Amino acid sequence: MMKKSILVVLSLILLSSCNSLKVVTDYDTKVDFKKYKTFAFYKPAIDKAAISDLDKKRVLRAIESELLIQGFTKSENPDMLVSFFTKSRRKVNINQNNNFGYGFGWGWNPWIGNGMNTTSVSEYTEGTLFIDFIDTSKKELVWQGIGTGALRIQNREKKEARIKIFVKEIISRFPPGQEK
Repeated sequence: MMKKSILVVLSLILLSSCNSLKVVTDYDTKVDFKKYKTFAFYKPAIDKAAISDLDKKRVLRAIESELLIQGFTKSENPDMLVSFFTKSRRKVNINQNNNFGYGFGWGWNPWIGNGMNTTSVSEYTEGTLFIDFIDTSKKELVWQGIGTGALRIQNREKKEARIKIFVKEIISRFPPGQEK
């Protein structure tokens, strides 16, 4: 019973570590981010993103939704342009479990020895989403959010949910100093 409890806890830790999302940001410290009220998407850069057009639409909708929630307005004459690009790479996890046991068999026959050695290999894609905010008047990058995490997507609904999580976690760190 104790062994099963330990295995369940270890499995949950492994699963949560695979689902975790790491987010970092970088920005120009000389910029007054309070001046930005409106945004538009910078399509020429977004068109170059190495993902499907359907996923581009999902990312654009998620970014727009998060910015609107924060009080920004989409505009034809924006204060800032929003762009994004992606990277991905295959990752492999190898876990080896060596079990050692001892005990008594039938009668008085003690035994000590190796239990079962197991090795598990899992392969997944690690994706990185870069979201850039560009000052329209200066045409300079002023803020960048980068989210990296596992992409284990079995269906469209889960893919869309994972994209929303990525975007929400990144955008929640804008503007600088407002980290939640």
